[in-house]
Amino acid sequence: MNYTTHKNIQQYSDAEVIQEILLGNSALFEILIRRHNPVLYKTGRGYGYNHQDTEDMMQETFINCFQSLSKFENRSTFKTWLIRIMLNQCYHKSQHSFQKNPTIEISVNNNSGSMFLTTHQSQPDKSVINKELNNVIEAALNKLPQEYRMTFTLRELTGLSIAETAELMKVTESNVKVRLNRGKMMLRKEIEKIYSSEDIYEFNLIYCDKIVNAVMKRINA
Repeated sequence: MNYTTHKNIQQYSDAEVIQEILLGNSALFEILIRRHNPVLYKTGRGYGYNHQDTEDMMQETFINCFQSLSKFENRSTFKTWLIRIMLNQCYHKSQHSFQKNPTIEISVNNNSGSMFLTTHQSQPDKSVINKELNNVIEAALNKLPQEYRMTFTLRELTGLSIAETAELMKVTESNVKVRLNRGKMMLRKEIEKIYSSEDIYEFNLIYCDKIVNAVMKRINA
């Protein structure tokens, strides 16, 4: 059976896939890579790293994950555990990097919507998506201090709960809420009702395949 089809990826939970991998079916690790690639990409970009550095850290994160998979104890979700490994990669790289002020690069497509999900927003005119607004959103995000940018990324872009974000950021849930609200206030004027969260830090299929192939090659070796 081909476990890597879209249908099967949706059918099996992380726990079921992990159980099969630990029983010896390492090929199924591809399911976890494809499922969580976008989350790790958003995490790396939210930390402030460019596309190439983020890809490199994603590969190392998945390799570390595979090697430590037997240690996962389900105390948190697998996604949270994986993001924690990615954040450790980001932190260690920052300690050995000469880049003091990393910037965020954003690729925006022609899909429009709202970054802050509310129930009272109309669909904006797609014609407003242009280079000028792309520069606005890049500048707005880069103005956020890292703790606000990462809180916003984990909560809004990767979909973690307040509790999961607090656990990863090693702060209280109240602190997460404060950071999130302040971060939104800093961004709202420039980007509210213009872009959806899906438009930010996109990680499309061609890049996903690249990560899958690189990681699985190392695992099989």
